[in-house]
Amino acid sequence: MAVPLLLFGVAIVARLLVASLFAEPAYPDAYYYANLARELAAGHGFQVDYIWNFVEVGGRLPAEGVLPIPSNAHWMPLAALIQVPFIWLLGATATASALPFWLASAAVAPLTWIIGRDAGLARWQAASAGLLVAVPGGVAPYLGQPDNFAIFMLLGALALWLCARGLRGDRRSFALGGLVVGLAFLSRNDGILLGVPYALAFAADLLRPPRLSRIGWWPALACTAGFVLVVTPWLVRQAEVFGSLSPSSAGGRILFIREYRELYSVSSETTLSSFLSQGPLALIGSRIDGLVGALRTLAAAPLLFFLVPPLAIGAWQRRRALAFLPWSVYALVLLAFSALVSAVHVPYGTFLHSAVALIPHAYLLAILGLAAIVGWVAARRSSWEAETATRNLTLMAVGVVLVVSVAATLITIRAWDREQGARTDILAALAVRGRSGDVVMSPDAGAYRYHGGWSGIVTPDDPLPVVEEALRLYGARWLVLEGEHITAGLRPILAGEMQPPWLSDPLVTVRPDEADTIADGTGADHPEASSLPAAALYAVCLADDDERCSS
Repeated sequence: MAVPLLLFGVAIVARLLVASLFAEPAYPDAYYYANLARELAAGHGFQVDYIWNFVEVGGRLPAEGVLPIPSNAHWMPLAALIQVPFIWLLGATATASALPFWLASAAVAPLTWIIGRDAGLARWQAASAGLLVAVPGGVAPYLGQPDNFAIFMLLGALALWLCARGLRGDRRSFALGGLVVGLAFLSRNDGILLGVPYALAFAADLLRPPRLSRIGWWPALACTAGFVLVVTPWLVRQAEVFGSLSPSSAGGRILFIREYRELYSVSSETTLSSFLSQGPLALIGSRIDGLVGALRTLAAAPLLFFLVPPLAIGAWQRRRALAFLPWSVYALVLLAFSALVSAVHVPYGTFLHSAVALIPHAYLLAILGLAAIVGWVAARRSSWEAETATRNLTLMAVGVVLVVSVAATLITIRAWDREQGARTDILAALAVRGRSGDVVMSPDAGAYRYHGGWSGIVTPDDPLPVVEEALRLYGARWLVLEGEHITAGLRPILAGEMQPPWLSDPLVTVRPDEADTIADGTGADHPEASSLPAAALYAVCLADDDERCSS
């Protein structure tokens, strides 16, 4: 038990170090789960007092603007639910929200060691993979966020391991896997893809003669029953509240967008016919882009590119090994799903959220691949001692991943700090000027709810008349614009090039640090964006007697 406990401790220390630099939620997903968890802990049920995206209310402006709204029309509930006991115990603090994710992500490190040992790896190889999982490259800063990265990494790796054990005759593991896949589904909609290896494993088992069966009917039925038991209450709730098992997909805005900005639009057409109207070349091209983007994300974030060749070698060598077969199936299914269904979403985090389930097995295979590379060279160079060289090369790989993980974490946290810093003056001004019950339109309504308690709606990515309609519908009294998240329709306002009559002059303007360059998630610089204010606050005057917009 010493090695698993040590790996758990290393991973916990890594999470605590990140939290010492940045302890709060950092982006819309994390804000959503943290805000919802506080509502649940307070006894308010599944509701949120803001709209992070209009897919939560059907993808269009509703007939009546009402807040709060039923939660989870798009995102699943598990990442919020697991925070609730910690909030009851510690209060509504950042630590209470983050703690279950620290524990879940730390648990993946010893789980990786167990998976490795079960697959026949040497103790030091399994331990090396556990260290890699504790600080997995560019993924490291996200594992402590109140998001589903940590829990899906844990549940996904566990589900794939239990399926592998089932393939080797452990029927109890196979039966238990249904519960785990169910929990993974409650973490992410596409967690259901983890059930594909189970379905294929049972189908293959049915083709064997009965005396050679490894799984059998009762484990398969127990696996199915476990999944149904876990997910049914939630699906019943979705059907009762929204009339749909997948509410945000029902309007087409998730499935049929042609470019990502349409996800935040309420006026663009998102139907099957509009999706197909882009033509076969654009359609095929976007699917290819989705696949390439998914492969690039996997290669860059956890594998840091240099682990891709040893992973490929290790996967090829173990292609028939039952210990890794469910992993290979899930990897192929996830890549196919990302290319065919969620291609447009891939560059914006959707794939990485699900690909974290691949990381533990991927590191194990990469370490096997490193050993194979050393073995090939040692067979041709008499001066090489294969075992020593393998240990040294593996140790170097762990060191490189550790160094890059630290650098990636610092870069990511700097970006989070810059974004949060731009909101500080805005929140302070709202606290002085606003009144209880005011609605704020902003690029990230969850952030303003979490930090300031403001009800809010997101800025639609639509022309200005549509934005005005949304403001009037919800009676919004304040508009926040941010340079890094500005839409085309609102950019002229932030740039000072126009001012509609229902909007005040900027009440607060936050200038960007000229030493910083605004960059997107791919690292590409946008010099033109740096000329915009980092953020600005405006009063929205929709009533004739509202004097806040008087010159």
